Amino acid sequence: MRIGVYPGTFDPITLGHMDIIRRGAKLVDRLVIGVTTNITKSPLFDDDERIEMVRREVASIGGDIRVVGFNSLLMDFAEREGAGVIVRGLRAVADFEYEYQMAGMNQQLNDRIETIFLMADVGLQPIASRLVKEIAIFGGEIRKFVTPAVRDAVVARIAERGLRQGDG
Repeated sequence: MRIGVYPGTFDPITLGHMDIIRRGAKLVDRLVIGVTTNITKSPLFDDDERIEMVRREVASIGGDIRVVGFNSLLMDFAEREGAGVIVRGLRAVADFEYEYQMAGMNQQLNDRIETIFLMADVGLQPIASRLVKEIAIFGGEIRKFVTPAVRDAVVARIAERGLRQGDG
């Protein structure tokens, strides 16, 4: 069985992530979506909320897709899941430079696991979770970047935390 891992913080999951998940799931027998915490980021949603959000969003895709949380080195997680492939999405040249370096480091840690890169759909390339949150915090509309359920969750969380900016 070919198992792939698609790791990320998914805070929140965007249409760009969904595109990579749909396409990545076609390349492997099982796609494991690894939801992790990036210590350099301040998440809007906690780990359990993000895992549940991703599960809800991918439920309609079909195929063998698992969503699990992890808090370890990616290559250790991939090994535990039995993965032979790491799936990564690329939006721009800057993404490639970072991802290329990470792939090289990961190969040094475990050369039995390959990294494959999927170019984001051209219409989804500018989408980044960080920018989606920033737009929402400043009262902008994020419908073009996330599903309605994710939009509602983001807007509600921003209101709940009193994060809304730009009202004058």
